[in-house]
Amino acid sequence: MTASAALLQMDSVVVRYGRLTAVDRLSLAVGAGETLGLVGESGCGKTSLAKALVGLKPISQGRILLAGTDTTAGEAAKRGWLPQRIQLLFQDPVASLSPRLTVRRLLQEPLRIRGALAPPAWAEVRRLMAELGLGENLLALYPHQLSGGQARRVSLVRALAMRPQIVVADEPTAGLDLSVQGDLLNLLTHLQRELALTYIVVSHNLNVIGRITDRVAVMYLGQIVEVGATGPLFARPAHHYTAALMAANPVLDPRRRRKPLVLKGELPSPYDPPAGCRFHTRCPGAQERCRREEPVLRPIITGHQVACHFPLIGA
Repeated sequence: MTASAALLQMDSVVVRYGRLTAVDRLSLAVGAGETLGLVGESGCGKTSLAKALVGLKPISQGRILLAGTDTTAGEAAKRGWLPQRIQLLFQDPVASLSPRLTVRRLLQEPLRIRGALAPPAWAEVRRLMAELGLGENLLALYPHQLSGGQARRVSLVRALAMRPQIVVADEPTAGLDLSVQGDLLNLLTHLQRELALTYIVVSHNLNVIGRITDRVAVMYLGQIVEVGATGPLFARPAHHYTAALMAANPVLDPRRRRKPLVLKGELPSPYDPPAGCRFHTRCPGAQERCRREEPVLRPIITGHQVACHFPLIGA
């Protein structure tokens, strides 16, 4: 993905919490209409990056460009511009909805922000509700009266009522049983086609990522270590860390199960990441160069990049 073809472009983005650098010089492009998966262990910086993309966390360095506009500078940084272009679906949908507002008022709020409280806009919201299987009897309920699946769908309608170009979904199937997960993923795919949406899906669930995404970006200690098309990356990961994630992923089909790949040691502290390759302290393929020299993200085959001195595939 080239910068010129990207709808969303991240250039050397840094996100800090005091002394902790949660996202470190990260560069990544997302094309219009694609679904990008963002994966990695807890603490790798996925959610911090998601919050930065939607303006909930300021970046310390770098740029985030949406359709060529710097979202962190000038007029674009003013309240109201960004939410109309990029929306976040929170991992806990009930907690993200005000407990003092009914579903009706929660869904009217984005229309008020858009300045579109006229009947046609409300009809659009009701159509979205119907598409997502939400009856109008829910409009009088409060968030705590909704099931987990209903709350997630209300959050989705609320986000789409802003008519965004991009939806960032943080663990969109968390807490849902398998049948409900499948229904939700089917809905997301249908809505993407209907509304020309671009998705960024943040998840630990590699089965979800494998089903819904076009490309995957793998994060480790605040940096991207591998990016590629979902199918090839899942089938033949190039980074040792990605291979370990894939090997640990539970699958029902015994023919697709991988031999477990045990990582050495513990996850280093993000307050003091190792020199050289950040993964070298746990990597089964680490060599002396890995301890001294930080690898850069580079192409190994068309559309597939890896930050590793000694990748598992390519050269």
